[in-house]
Amino acid sequence: MGRSKGGYVAEPIFADVEIIDSDTHWSEPHDLWTSLAPAKYKDLVPQVKERNGKRMWVVNGDIPIAGDSAVSAILPDGEKMLGLRFLRADIERVHAASYDCQARLEMMDEFGISHGIVYPNVGGFGNQRFLRVEDQQLRIACVQIYNDWMNDLQRQSNDRILPMTLVPWWDIEACVAEIRRAKEMGSRGIVMCSNPHDSGMPNFAQPDWRPFWEICEDLEMPINFHIGASEGDIDWSGAVPYNTWTGDVKLSLGGAAIFLGQLRWLANLLISDVPERYPNLKFVSVESGVSWLPFLLEALDYQFGETAPEHLSHLSMMPSDYFRRQFYGCFWFESALLKPAIDFLGASQVMFETDFPHPTCLYPDSRKRVSDAISHLDVDVQKKILRDNAAELYQIE
Repeated sequence: MGRSKGGYVAEPIFADVEIIDSDTHWSEPHDLWTSLAPAKYKDLVPQVKERNGKRMWVVNGDIPIAGDSAVSAILPDGEKMLGLRFLRADIERVHAASYDCQARLEMMDEFGISHGIVYPNVGGFGNQRFLRVEDQQLRIACVQIYNDWMNDLQRQSNDRILPMTLVPWWDIEACVAEIRRAKEMGSRGIVMCSNPHDSGMPNFAQPDWRPFWEICEDLEMPINFHIGASEGDIDWSGAVPYNTWTGDVKLSLGGAAIFLGQLRWLANLLISDVPERYPNLKFVSVESGVSWLPFLLEALDYQFGETAPEHLSHLSMMPSDYFRRQFYGCFWFESALLKPAIDFLGASQVMFETDFPHPTCLYPDSRKRVSDAISHLDVDVQKKILRDNAAELYQIE
C-alpha cells in the first residue's frame, strides 16, 4: 500500500508485474522550445502568449496552435478533476508529475510502472499543428528542438521515460534524416501523422513513402499512430454529437467516437503492400482501445474476399494476418470485451496504457480497474500485455 495524497491511496496497479505504460503524455513546459532555440528562432518557436485576453500556445509569433491548458486532469494534491475543469488548468495548477521528471518517476514507482512511453500535446498527437507554419526551416526547427529536449528528459530518467520522436512528415527526405538522427540519440520509436494525404502528401499506399518505411524497418523504429493524429481526426466534438448538447457531453461523445477514427489509416495500410513489402515493420494504434479491432479485421477479410478478391491476390496473407504479425493495439479502461479481443488479435499484439495525465486516464483507481479486466487471463498473457510486448517492441531491457 502506497502513501496517501489528497484523498487517494497510491498502490501498485498490479502487484506481481512491473508494468510498461504504453501511452502517457507530457505537459510541455512553457520554455521547452525557447530554452533551446537559436537566436533567429527565439521569438518564432512555440511559446505561450496572451491573445485577446487569453493565454495560448503560438508559433511564428502569432499563429495559435493550442490553448494553455496543461491537458492534465491531476491537481497538485492528487485529486483528479472531472468534467471540463482540466481545460482551465495551466501547467502551474496541475500535479508536478505532469511535467517534472523526478515527480513522474516517483508516481510511476508508486503505481508499479517501470517505464512510460510518452506522446506530445502542443504540436498535436501526430505533430500536425506545425504544418500551419509556412517556413519549412522553422517547422523542422520546432520538431528538432522538441526531440532534443525530450531526449534530455529520457537521459534524466535513466531511460525509464521514453518519448516518441516527432518527424517532419510533410517532407519525406527530412523525415528519414530526423529518424536516423533520433535513433543515434537513443529514440525507441516515432510519432506519425495518421493521414498525411489530407494535407497534400501522397497516401501511404503510394511508393513515395518507401524510403520512410525502409528506414523505420532497418532501424527497428515502431511507427506509432496516436488517436487524433491528423487535423481531420482531432475534431473532438465535430459532427458526431448533436449541436444541442453541452460542452462536456460533446467532449464525451467525441472522445468515444475518435477511437474509431483509427480505422482509416489502419484499414488502408492492412490492404496495401506495405506490410507485405516490410514484414519486420511495426505499427501501433495508440489510445484507441482494442475491442473494436476484431470486427474491423473480420469485416476486411470478408469484404475483400467477396468484392475485391483480385486485389488480395498479390498479397500472401489476409488483412487480419498482417495485423497479428505487425500491428499492436493499446487498452486501458476496457474490461468485458478485453479477453475476446485478445483471443482474436493474439496476446502478443496488445499492450497496456494509462493515458496519464489526460482526463480519461486510469487514475487513481488503476489497480481495481486493471485487476478486474485481466484477472481471468492466463498469467503468461497478463505478463505479455502488461510488460513483455512493450519491452520487446520498444527495446526495453
